[in-house]
Amino acid sequence: MAAEEINEDYPAEIHEYLSTFENSIGAVDEMLKTMMSVSRNELLQKLDPLEQAKVDLVSAYTLNSMFWVYLATQGVNPKEHPVKQELERIRVYMNRVKEITDKKKAGKLDRGAASRFVKNALWEPKPKNASKAANKGKSKN
Repeated sequence: MAAEEINEDYPAEIHEYLSTFENSIGAVDEMLKTMMSVSRNELLQKLDPLEQAKVDLVSAYTLNSMFWVYLATQGVNPKEHPVKQELERIRVYMNRVKEITDKKKAGKLDRGAASRFVKNALWEPKPKNASKAANKGKSKN
């Protein structure tokens, strides 16, 4: 595949898929090399707790996903293997972290400013006595 030759051991229709798969494996290999070049403790010291949780969850999800693929290549149905429940459990925690992140990004409400804004925006009828006094002052002139 390095020379983009079509091997006669498999059908020509899947050559493009296999080339894409090989490129993806190369990209994963490069990412793993980059991630493994820094010690885990050193990496986690630079991150806040939420970011640490994200790194741990992505690592666990990636590892279990790769195991899913391994099972499939070995002829085992991964949908009937406990790895499926593990992936679901990790996905639940990923959703929780996403909710926390979204809450942090949400705007904060300044109640005092909001109440002043609403109070000034609402129409208030003038008292009846004030309008009569204003009319009397105008008619005398």
